[in-house]
Amino acid sequence: MIQVEKKLTLKIKKLQNFVSLPEYKTQGASAMDLVAAIEEDIVIPAGEIRMIPTGIALELPHNTEAQVRSRSGLAIKQGIAVVNGIGTIDEDYRGEICVGLINHSKNDFRIQRGDRIAQMAIMEVLKPEIQIEEELSDTKRAAGGFGSTGVK
Repeated sequence: MIQVEKKLTLKIKKLQNFVSLPEYKTQGASAMDLVAAIEEDIVIPAGEIRMIPTGIALELPHNTEAQVRSRSGLAIKQGIAVVNGIGTIDEDYRGEICVGLINHSKNDFRIQRGDRIAQMAIMEVLKPEIQIEEELSDTKRAAGGFGSTGVK
């Protein structure tokens, strides 16, 4: 079976001349890097949060969202992560994309203009019709919560 790729267009507005556009760093990358668009270095003290501007605004394709995610290298090596895990950019938002970063490390972290600070994936959004039910189908797990399936 041959899969046909959907062609999507992501419209980007540069808010400053020096801004770097998001880009996929490899052919197989699923997310593009977002870059800091700052006039001066920003230091994120240990244990604190800072908003980092990217200098871009988006017009997402209909029925999509942009998910802003941590860069694994920054998270693992430096303790720098997107503060809310994954940030959602809705298709109707037209303001500047800013990334809330948290410094989980014990050391201050410096961000300079052009640093790759996060990654952004464009995802399809499904909007189901909500249906109220008195009962839901049964499963083996049922209402078993956190840890109910064990570790091994």
